[in-house]
Amino acid sequence: MRRPFQGNTTLNIVLLLYLIGFFAPSLVSSITVRTPAELHASKGDRVTLSCTFTSTSTPTSKMTVDWSYRPQSGGPPQTFFHFSSRAFPRLDGQFAGRIHWQGSPARGDASISLINSTLNDNGTYTCSVRNPPDVHGSPTSHTVLTVTPRAPSIRFSDVAVLLAFVLIPSAIITIFLTGRMLCPKKQRNQSKAYRSPIEVTEGEEYAIHPLEDKEKRTSCCALYLMDSEDEDEYYNLKKRPPVDEDYAESQC
Repeated sequence: MRRPFQGNTTLNIVLLLYLIGFFAPSLVSSITVRTPAELHASKGDRVTLSCTFTSTSTPTSKMTVDWSYRPQSGGPPQTFFHFSSRAFPRLDGQFAGRIHWQGSPARGDASISLINSTLNDNGTYTCSVRNPPDVHGSPTSHTVLTVTPRAPSIRFSDVAVLLAFVLIPSAIITIFLTGRMLCPKKQRNQSKAYRSPIEVTEGEEYAIHPLEDKEKRTSCCALYLMDSEDEDEYYNLKKRPPVDEDYAESQC
């Protein structure tokens, strides 16, 4: 009678151990770490390497975060940042002075930032979180960072701003004023050249006669002082339209 009872007890113990072995890993392997698969940045940018985690246990002082880097050219990963109650960035190497802690363990955040990114920072970044007793599951996650040269952009220096807002407007105003000074003279010359013969202003009606009178006086009084060239010029003047002879003789 006792043997069947002992057999049932043994079976129950086996089943209990099987259930414990099946569900026990799920109780301690509940930590999960997530990072973006890829990140893209330009040279000189500040890059946020995002890392979040979920855990069934509340983060304590025993929680640790490690960031490692593997170059794009290959090679073993190298740990460059460690967090345990406080941040411990490396003081030497490629990332010295360029890593800032931005995480908040209470909110499940283990992110860092990389300032002044360079082309040498291309590679794979791994975030690893440990939060005992959750030490199993998926405690690590990877991000591939690609840094490209910055596209050229136009930047106005102080000299360019001075040229754009001071010298250029001044040059335009100078050219405009110079044009205003030159254009009226040209217009007056054109108005004289195309003036109608009917338009005669006061004082211009007899303007040609004093000139002819002067030429007549010169030809009369200085006749004896002329040389041969002057005499030729004098006779050429004689071919002009006749003027009043009485008026010319009176001048002699």
